[in-house]
Amino acid sequence: MRLKALIVEDDYLSRTILHRWLIAYGETDVAVDGPQAVRAFREARAAGKPYDLICLDIMLPEMDGQAVLRAMRAAETESAQPAKAARVIMTTALSDRENVLAAIPQCDAYLVKPIDKEKLISHLKVFGFAA
Repeated sequence: MRLKALIVEDDYLSRTILHRWLIAYGETDVAVDGPQAVRAFREARAAGKPYDLICLDIMLPEMDGQAVLRAMRAAETESAQPAKAARVIMTTALSDRENVLAAIPQCDAYLVKPIDKEKLISHLKVFGFAA
């Protein structure tokens, strides 16, 4: 299975590293803020080519990652286009209990920066995106 991923990250270095790691598994797009991410997510679903994986930073300009995740999950339930829900890995420098607990009900994994490549690949394997 070729992965279709969206990296939502405002930090250039983090975005570039994630892109390098994920491009080997398939198509990888990037968004630098919350509104851009929600737009890309909705457009991909409307085109019948939804994202399989979202790597989503919590601290984003204009709209934080928690709000982006809620908007994406709402778009999945509102859509007339039935598709499997995207797997979401929250990526953040925040490791505090409040952010972890807020993200867990709607996301599939939570990774604290700096992201460990082996942990990321381990999640890809669990999700069926890597062998």
